[in-house]
Amino acid sequence: MSAIALIAPALIIIAGLFLLPVLRILWISFTEPVAGLGNYRLLLTNGTVHRVAETTLWICSLASVITVIVGYVIAYAMVHATSREARGMLFCILLTFWLSILVRTFAWVLLLRSEGLVNGFLLWSGLISQPLTLVRNTFGVIVGMVHVMAPLAILPLYASLSGIDRRLISAARGLGCGPVRSFLYVFLPLSKPGIVAASTLVFIFSLGFFITPAILGGGKVMMIAEYIRLQFETTLNWGYAGMLATSLLVTVLLLLAIGSPFLARQRVFGGGGA
Repeated sequence: MSAIALIAPALIIIAGLFLLPVLRILWISFTEPVAGLGNYRLLLTNGTVHRVAETTLWICSLASVITVIVGYVIAYAMVHATSREARGMLFCILLTFWLSILVRTFAWVLLLRSEGLVNGFLLWSGLISQPLTLVRNTFGVIVGMVHVMAPLAILPLYASLSGIDRRLISAARGLGCGPVRSFLYVFLPLSKPGIVAASTLVFIFSLGFFITPAILGGGKVMMIAEYIRLQFETTLNWGYAGMLATSLLVTVLLLLAIGSPFLARQRVFGGGGA
């Protein structure tokens, strides 16, 4: 039996559950309300689309930068920890995948609301005189996104940093470099594939975020996924929504194509600076 015959059932299932719905959305984007490219012209002329796109790109970029920085610090600590400590940290990171994003997002609402733990501590310590607005704004959305996406950055970074030959650092120290210079000129450049891979993964995932921005943003922070849902369910502008969904899919595919050299398994998980 040929290999194609073995994987044919899986291909049929994928085509039925993924490809056909995508093609249906693409068809709707060209035919509703009238056939043509009218919906796609709105990408260039509609000011609301521009504002939503700018908000999405700004929040995704900022959240990705913060996530990768936080992920790098944690991965660096894991690499230099004892094996027992590293296993404990890895367990805590993997534990987040077992928890629903909805539950984790509502947990942040409880922590960041005016009567929440964060404001309560700040008021108790005397650092503030009245509660801060930490949710239903961009700050709350970024905090929630960073928390959800942190494992996506930590895991590839940890795998990449683990593959760096420690003897290179020792050689740099032996040649007169201090800890900071050894890190900046040796360790950090060798970890570049992991950084780029983590940044690409986090940014791509953040583009389609829906639950976290919808809850922590409180309707005041409109990102593209929430805007698409609004067009589908509220205004029933299916052609317009289909165009937005198709454009988002094309953007993700282009980012994957651009970042594919850095997402190669041997580069992300093998360490080294090649």
